[in-house]
Amino acid sequence: MRRPTHLANLDLNLLSVLEALLSERSVTRAARRLGRTQPAVSAALAKLRRHFGDELLLRSGNRYELSPLAAQLVEPVEVATAAARRVFSAQPTFDPAHSTREFVVLMSDYSLAVLGEPLARLTAHRAPQVRLHVQQTSTDAVDHAHDVLRTADALVLPHGFLSDLPHADLYTDDWVCLASTDNDAVEEELTTDQLSELPWVVTYHRPTAFTPATLQMRARGIEPRISMVVESFVTLPLLITGTDRVALIQHRLADRFRGVPGLRVLECPFPADPLVEALWWHPMNTHDPAHRWLRELIAEAAQDC
Repeated sequence: MRRPTHLANLDLNLLSVLEALLSERSVTRAARRLGRTQPAVSAALAKLRRHFGDELLLRSGNRYELSPLAAQLVEPVEVATAAARRVFSAQPTFDPAHSTREFVVLMSDYSLAVLGEPLARLTAHRAPQVRLHVQQTSTDAVDHAHDVLRTADALVLPHGFLSDLPHADLYTDDWVCLASTDNDAVEEELTTDQLSELPWVVTYHRPTAFTPATLQMRARGIEPRISMVVESFVTLPLLITGTDRVALIQHRLADRFRGVPGLRVLECPFPADPLVEALWWHPMNTHDPAHRWLRELIAEAAQDC
């Protein structure tokens, strides 16, 4: 059995080399990415192979592939390098005006449509050299949020999906319906009977990924006839106009589509509970001055949206 490895006995410089090798799958490209010579990276790869007792990179024709062990290492290495960067970039104070830090924030296209403009404006004014890397959230990221937030700084997500993570409420939103202007079945307003009869476009449709109002509608015995499932809120109008489909959408987002030719925004015919959008983060970041600044910035952007 392999004896436990003590941190003091490790060359932590190998961690960045391992990350580059796993990502690039090439000694030459890894060396270029790290700004090192190819012989230096080859020597580091030899040390890594001895440490793990595994080839890590296996030649396949004119290219390299990851060994089974190397494939298992990809995610933990990303987490470890991100954590190391956080450790060595930590400072007792944070000066946004001069910081060049990058923050990674996960959010849906709906959240970005609502928060994006005020957040970009505030960041440019307060921290012109700070970079916000906004990534589209995914069902996998939500399902594994505790692990994802070890590397990402924050996740914008409504209540009802996460627990046991620190959060701050940002804003509330109501639900409305979309229908095409040439949908002859729909007059001035939708009825609950029509919600069961007409075809639907729904956003997300899995046990752990769903539109909260759709779940509430089904709890009231209104079963939608789903004809299309998409993982985007912003594309909903494109899938409604010129069809007999209907959809649920957040009121703040729908306001941006009012006046779009061929589209009607209608009141929701059942009492849907408001959506409460929140900012979620990992507990390890709670007392970090830079992260506290980011949370306050996003909260201020939410007040302006």
